[in-house]
Amino acid sequence: MEWLSTPIAALEWTGIHVTGWKLIGYTGALLFGGRWLVQFVAAKRAGKPVIPRVFWYMSVAGSLMTLSYFIFSPKQDSVGVLQNLFPAFTALYNLYLDIRHRGWRRNKASH
Repeated sequence: MEWLSTPIAALEWTGIHVTGWKLIGYTGALLFGGRWLVQFVAAKRAGKPVIPRVFWYMSVAGSLMTLSYFIFSPKQDSVGVLQNLFPAFTALYNLYLDIRHRGWRRNKASH
């Protein structure tokens, strides 16, 4: 996985040092942060607090991507690992509960 630590040549002209690991970390951070926009839109539409299943998918994907960045990239930052380990576990557990409670194909009206 050495190639993920190599700077992306197509972005060298920007002067920004971007690697594959950084792209994974950025994408994870955007997913993890963007889930709040998804939750806001769902709540606005429903007129009440709602957490759609996509919120949990984004939480799982985002936290696992940022967790992998902090574990496997040259950064290997223990603070980042601790910061993302608990949210990953919590999101996986909540996704499991949502699927168990509402099934794989839930009715949109049952938010």
